[in-house]
Amino acid sequence: MNSRKELKEAYKNRKSPMGVFQVRNTLNGKIFIGSSPDLNAIWNRFQMQLKLNSHTNKALQQDWNTLGAEHFEFEILARIKQDDTKEINYARELKELEALYLDELQPYGEKGYHKKKETKS
Repeated sequence: MNSRKELKEAYKNRKSPMGVFQVRNTLNGKIFIGSSPDLNAIWNRFQMQLKLNSHTNKALQQDWNTLGAEHFEFEILARIKQDDTKEINYARELKELEALYLDELQPYGEKGYHKKKETKS
């Protein structure tokens, strides 16, 4: 049996899959795009926030409350492969990949739960 110290070390060194995900409303097709360094945990966190009525995206929260959890699906759009041989800023990589999906899928207005950012002139 592994010691407590060995188990803690193994947990700290485990690699969680990271990438971009979407939460899709199956009734109206609206999507929410996000990224996470731990794709295994993010859906649980999302569901908990929504169940507690504390999600920061008010439109998504309202639809969840009105339509019910059974009308939402979690989908992984892309994964980032980790490379221990290189120094990579994964937080930046995640945000850049998320921005690409936001640009491609345009989840604004009737298509999604995001608000288009104002561009400065």
